[in-house]
Amino acid sequence: MTEHTTVAIIGAGVAGLTLGNMLQRNGIACVVLEKHHRGHVEQRQRAGTVDSRGVHMFRDWGLQEVVESDAFPEVESGFFIDGEELPIDFAEDDNKDSIFCPQQVLVRNLTDLFLRGGGDLRFEADGVSLADISGEHPVVRSGETVLSCDFIAGCDGDRGVSRTAVPAGALTRYSHEFGYSWLSVLAEVPTDPSGMAIHSRGLAGMIPRGAHASRIYLQCRVDDTLAQWPDERVWSELEARFGKPVATGRIADKRLVPLRSVVHSPMHHGKLYLLGDAAHIVPPMSAKGINLALHDAEVFARAVIKHTEDGDPSLLDAYSETCLRHVWNYQAFATWITEVMHNAGDPSHEGEFRKQVARAELQRQFTSPAANRLFGELTAGVN
Repeated sequence: MTEHTTVAIIGAGVAGLTLGNMLQRNGIACVVLEKHHRGHVEQRQRAGTVDSRGVHMFRDWGLQEVVESDAFPEVESGFFIDGEELPIDFAEDDNKDSIFCPQQVLVRNLTDLFLRGGGDLRFEADGVSLADISGEHPVVRSGETVLSCDFIAGCDGDRGVSRTAVPAGALTRYSHEFGYSWLSVLAEVPTDPSGMAIHSRGLAGMIPRGAHASRIYLQCRVDDTLAQWPDERVWSELEARFGKPVATGRIADKRLVPLRSVVHSPMHHGKLYLLGDAAHIVPPMSAKGINLALHDAEVFARAVIKHTEDGDPSLLDAYSETCLRHVWNYQAFATWITEVMHNAGDPSHEGEFRKQVARAELQRQFTSPAANRLFGELTAGVN
């Protein structure tokens, strides 16, 4: 069976569903293909904060209900160095409109809105493949379906099929490995304490993921294995790094995340455009991955609308350049905050001198009302 649509969207995550809703609101035909079932997509635990720019974007497109329909209480977050809690004065600033909204909730809300508007969203899309991406009408195949389209939006993440459809050598991959990993733990416990801790044993974080769930992060060696992190060690390390008793309970999920930064350039090839993690990865310390995906979706949506309504391809031609300026700015911030936060604790990577420099930088941040607001984002929205 052969079908045609204007935009084939690969992946029903934040980027794909935001794009789908934007196009739908403007009468642009699109089909969203997702390889997993709906329950899987809506249960993936990811970042918890949409920044002010993202909130304003949803409002501008008439999509504000996706971030405002669920009320999440503010959680007092702390910042600890060697067991001592530092005061943080979160003054009113340009980021005051940011909203704590766990990614699985945002995805659920975007899905509901898209389907309520009659959107074509196909879960469990089998064996998705891309062809003729440089032709007039590229093709997406899934099972017995052949989907002809004008454009393909690759929103299926770092390990998806979209980027692998680009010919070898057409993209340049820029990457940086930080040399340490995070043990990421989902625990069925209230978040107490809440915040980030710097300690010579390594960085630690405990971030709310709902009233009775927490995401825990523990810096560890890049060659560590899950077998080296039994539940008892998770709780003892968390307590040691925060320097105070912590809430304990059932651990539902445990995984190792090597910290890295990746950028693929350009962010398109032919009629295939890459969005979100398919184009770039930022370390979770920066809490910026979700917001980069939202920016990509808006830039691409505006470009497709302008091309479809006015026959003007200028925004599509500029898509990669426009997004990459934003991406590299975020990468600069992500690299800085990741290195400062980790160097200030464990000196085994960069040495004692860099540790003292990083601590001096943190002290400077805490004495600057204009600068220390970023720690509010970090303690609420780490990926």
